[in-house]
Amino acid sequence: MPSNAISESISRLEAAEADVLVVLQRAIGDNPQIYAGARGLSHLGEHALGWLLLAGGGFVVDKRRRRQWFAVGTAAFCSHAASVVIKRVVRRRRPDDERITVGVGTPSKLSFPSSHATSTTATMVALADMTGNKLPLVGIPVMMISRMVLGVHYPTDTLAGAAIGATTARACMETERSTR
Repeated sequence: MPSNAISESISRLEAAEADVLVVLQRAIGDNPQIYAGARGLSHLGEHALGWLLLAGGGFVVDKRRRRQWFAVGTAAFCSHAASVVIKRVVRRRRPDDERITVGVGTPSKLSFPSSHATSTTATMVALADMTGNKLPLVGIPVMMISRMVLGVHYPTDTLAGAAIGATTARACMETERSTR
């Protein structure tokens, strides 16, 4: 496919995704509680620090499962690192559409993949694996939607982040199991 056609396809995709963000922001972004929650999640997930603190706390408190908690933290850290590297390679810019309200500052102008979705998914998948409980998985779409409500990511940014995070978590938890 010639580069002109690729550029046009990317432009159409971004326009369609911007339309999705506009609809999402109008539907739920005007709710002050949802908006405040999205901003809180943004701070919690920044550089995966909230997830690393969670894993570190589990490591300290839950002596019986220290190796698993270490794997949870490793999944959060490695997935975040992977997302940062991929962002620098892909170099997709964050949504830039006058109809979209940006509700939080970001450490870079790069958008793909969402590092928040990546590290959150890695952490929640690893927690679900460790505990045998699927409840942590609820946090994944919540974080994904929060990034779109705040206008800092396209839907495909969050989907790609979730895929990277899930893959990283599975690899980390499988490695932990295989080295027992």
